[in-house]
Amino acid sequence: MSETLENKDFNPNGVGLKNGNFIGLPFTEKTAEVVLFSVPWDVTVSAGEGTAEAPEKILETSFQLNLFDLDVQDAWKRGIYFQPVSDAVMKIRNQLRSKASLYIDFLENGGVVSENAEMQQTLAEINEQCEAMNFFVYRETKKLLDAGKIVGLIGGDHSTPLGYLTALSEKYERFGVIQIDAHPDLRKANKGFTYSHASVFYNAVQMPEIKKLVQVGIRDCCDEEVQLAENNDRIEVHFDQKLKEEQFNGANWDEQCDEIISELPGNIYISIDVDGLDPKLCPQTGMPVPGGLEYNQVVYLFKKILKSGRRIIGFDVCETGNAEWDARVAARIIYKLSCLAG
Repeated sequence: MSETLENKDFNPNGVGLKNGNFIGLPFTEKTAEVVLFSVPWDVTVSAGEGTAEAPEKILETSFQLNLFDLDVQDAWKRGIYFQPVSDAVMKIRNQLRSKASLYIDFLENGGVVSENAEMQQTLAEINEQCEAMNFFVYRETKKLLDAGKIVGLIGGDHSTPLGYLTALSEKYERFGVIQIDAHPDLRKANKGFTYSHASVFYNAVQMPEIKKLVQVGIRDCCDEEVQLAENNDRIEVHFDQKLKEEQFNGANWDEQCDEIISELPGNIYISIDVDGLDPKLCPQTGMPVPGGLEYNQVVYLFKKILKSGRRIIGFDVCETGNAEWDARVAARIIYKLSCLAG
C-alpha cells in the first residue's frame, strides 16, 4: 500500500466524489492493485434482462460507499480502479439481444430450430459472437494479469467470466472455484447457446486447472445438472435447503464454512451470481429464487478462506439488476472482495 501522487491529498473521510472512479478513489489503472473489468453482456438470458447495464450502474452509485473496512486497515490505499465500460461490447449486445429474445420465444412456443433456417442462422450468429466475447475477456484480463493486477470481473450475466477463467488457467496450474449462486450453471449448451449464462461452469470444468468447483446456495436446477455434479468428483454442491436444514438442527455457519472450503486448493477464485443471495438484497436480478445467503454470511465465508491460509486470486460479481439498490449491494461486495483479494 505505497503512497502515490494520487492519494496523498485524498481525504477518505470527505465527500464522495463523482469523479468517474469506483467510490471516487484517486487511482489510475497503472497505480491500482485491483482492476475492475466490466463486461456489459446479457445476450443469452431467458428471463429478466438488463444486467448488461449493471456495471455502469454500480460505478455510478459506488461514490456513496464509505471506505472504512473492519478487516483491512486503510484498505482503499492498495488502489482500486474501475475500467470504463466498453461501448463496443454494449453495441454488439444491443444488436444481438433482440434477436436472442425472438429465438428464445420461438423455442418456448414449441419451435424446432432444425426446421427453421432463420432461427438456425440466429443461433449460429449468437454463438459466434459469444465466442468472440469470451476471447475479448480472455485477452483483456490476461493483459491485466500479466501486469500484476488482481482482476475483479463485473458482469453482465454469468456467462462473462469464462474468458477470465481461461486466462487464470494459464497463470495457475491449480486453483479452485467457489460459486455462490441459486443455479449450478451446468447445462450443456442451454437452448443451443454454447456459451449460455446457464452453461458457464459446464464449460469451465473442462479446464483441468480447476481442481475443485464448490457451489454454494444452489436451489434451482434440473436433474441433468445434479447428475453431472454427482458424477464429477471435482464438483461439490452445497444446496441451500440442506444448509438451512442443518442449521435448523444445530449446525452453525462457521462449521459449514469449514466444510465448504475443506477440499479446495490454496488458490481460490470466487464467483458471485447475486441471485445466490436472499432476493431482498438484489431483487432486480434476472432470475431471483426464494432462499439464499445473507450478505454477512458471504463476507464471513470470504474471511474464512483467508483464515484457512488460502488466497483469493480473482473474482467476479454478476447478474446484478439495473437498479440503484441492487447496484449498492453489489458495490459493497465488490469493495469487500477487492480489500481481501490477493
